[in-house]
Amino acid sequence: MLADLLSESYDTDLEESWENERTATPVRAFAVRLHQTGCSLRETTTTLAELGVERSHGAVWNWVHRLADSECDPPEAQPKRVAVDETAVKINGEWSWLYAAIDTETKLILDVALFGRHGTDPAAAFLHRLDEKYDLSDTVFLVDQFGYRTALARLGLSGRVNYTERNLIEKWFHTLKMRIDRFHNSWVGSRASAREWFEQFMHYYNRQRPH
Repeated sequence: MLADLLSESYDTDLEESWENERTATPVRAFAVRLHQTGCSLRETTTTLAELGVERSHGAVWNWVHRLADSECDPPEAQPKRVAVDETAVKINGEWSWLYAAIDTETKLILDVALFGRHGTDPAAAFLHRLDEKYDLSDTVFLVDQFGYRTALARLGLSGRVNYTERNLIEKWFHTLKMRIDRFHNSWVGSRASAREWFEQFMHYYNRQRPH
């Protein structure tokens, strides 16, 4: 079965995306296919090791995103109903907060941002980022009670409290923490490196992951 998946994964069109890599293209394609089908980075590297290929989690992650960078962008999201929320993550043992927004119709993640605290001011800063990237004149934000209504009013944006459709962003946070398993405890590294991983995961989720 592994041999079949390996052969199916090979595509000569991938050569240009992965040139100058020391690992053979079929192996890299196989690893990316495993990751796309739901295997964690640890499970993917363990499978490669069983096949005699020792590679790090970071190497596999880079293969996934180098391929994503070579593909076309997904259709541009036209956000009409957007769920926004934040979740706590540990970086070097200290808490930070990841803010994210998802278009409930297209299921695309519109943006992510990392802050050292949570509350009305970070929520307003994140919503301002979204306002600079998208036309939000007809957008309704689905939020909880914790600072978002004040932040929306501050920016002149429309929103309402919603605990049903808003679950989409909670599910995305769960997916992120399951796939990047190092976040079960604490990220070891700079906040800049953590921020880059979050942005890469958004990139992967929008372009690569089947919905």
